[in-house]
Amino acid sequence: MLSLEQVKQSLETAGQSHILQFWSELCEEERDTFLQELSQLDLKGLKGHCEGAARAAASPPDSLDQHLEAVPPEFIGSVRTSDKKCLAEWQNEGLLQISQNRVAVLLLAGGQGTRLGVQYPKGMYNVGLPSGKTLYQIQAERIHKIQQLAEAKHGSKCTVPWYIMTSEFTLAPTEKFFKENNYFGLEPSHMVMFEQRMIPAVTFDGKVILQSKGKLAMAPDGNGGLYRALVDNKVLEDMEKRGVEYLHVYCVDNILVKMADPVFIGFCISKGADCGAKVVEKAYPTEPVGVVCKVKGVPQVVEYSEIQPETAQLQGPGGELVYSAGNICNHFFTRTFLQDVAEKFESQLKQHVAIKKVPFVDTCGNQVKPTKPNGIKMEKFVFDVFPFSRNFVAFEVRREDEFSPLKNADGAASDSPTTARNSLLSQHCRWATAAGATLLDEHGNNLSTTASVSGGDSPPAQCEISPLVSYFGEGLEPLLKGKTLPTPFILDEKRAKELHAL
Repeated sequence: MLSLEQVKQSLETAGQSHILQFWSELCEEERDTFLQELSQLDLKGLKGHCEGAARAAASPPDSLDQHLEAVPPEFIGSVRTSDKKCLAEWQNEGLLQISQNRVAVLLLAGGQGTRLGVQYPKGMYNVGLPSGKTLYQIQAERIHKIQQLAEAKHGSKCTVPWYIMTSEFTLAPTEKFFKENNYFGLEPSHMVMFEQRMIPAVTFDGKVILQSKGKLAMAPDGNGGLYRALVDNKVLEDMEKRGVEYLHVYCVDNILVKMADPVFIGFCISKGADCGAKVVEKAYPTEPVGVVCKVKGVPQVVEYSEIQPETAQLQGPGGELVYSAGNICNHFFTRTFLQDVAEKFESQLKQHVAIKKVPFVDTCGNQVKPTKPNGIKMEKFVFDVFPFSRNFVAFEVRREDEFSPLKNADGAASDSPTTARNSLLSQHCRWATAAGATLLDEHGNNLSTTASVSGGDSPPAQCEISPLVSYFGEGLEPLLKGKTLPTPFILDEKRAKELHAL
């Protein structure tokens, strides 16, 4: 830990002496805690961070439209348009790599559920499924199942390690939650939780914000903080020791995420890719999602706010959107690519500006909860490494099968607990009817087997299938063909055994 004099000198050099303005009012314990926090800051880089934040917030984003081009078709695979033979080959390749312990999943779980109205990590959220499962449980069970599928195909026991990146706010509650739930049956030694860095929030004139008299206002450095965190926590070394070569990286809030998706992994490997992104077709031209495309010939994600409306509306010869590849924070990386990023490119990652309402203590020492944005939080995004890829590919999936994020509290038009729950239940209804089951509603009436609903509508039936029974709709026909199922219906392992015995 640095001495008070060393910290004072560094803060003076950075033009941030105000940070210690209440030092004389702190008790001994508060001083020790505050000094420890300040010692852990990148004091040498503090001046550049604060000036850069103020500069970035004041500058309008560059218009990129004239430099945009769509990702060429030869670098895109698709669940919708690829033939069944290719899809089967990619799946077989993915399952082979999983069976050889060469695949891991990495979860970006730094965010709290603030927009959901809760103060705990999003992964602990229960969206109201008949089973009451949380996002973490659903994801853990999908890892179980994909391991079983790979083992069954190749006859060798295998492991998909689960790396979970948290923030200062979410590490302890996440660890506690998994421990209390016995890690949902996964082996704790195959789960690695690690913390991303926190960086100070800054005022519009480049001053670090004090949250209280003895604490800075800190925020996680965005999901692009992953690359620094991999080094800080020696995660890449852990991957190498385990023999992991391929990573599936995803965001915690997507209830439909396919953990270690063998089709996606197999596609990326077959193309020799070091970096890949799953995409969904944009629902409409101005949908607020980033677009995977090329800028000056280099692959990247361009935020919807950086594209002019007329560019977003552009159509190809068949009436399709030119810039239709919506980013869903679902990526493939080789371990060697991540090593390259960590060693050579991390310092070059773009910084993004987020203007926020940041609670602070004023010059008189009063706590203030601002009513309008007063601070800048700088963050990096996980996809900002795409330009450093030597061989980038994109893989298009169906939104209704693979993308339904949980971001907002109920009452919002989209991305709420209701839309997430309905997306999953609708998917499971499609699986059950495709397997030959007849679903009955609560009045005993047959439900249409062609019913297709969006996440915002009520699902055709309360039908939930445990990931421990089926990873993605496979293996259901022997259990469900010819069966009439009253709903609500939960197909868990116990029920599957009963149906199998009939």
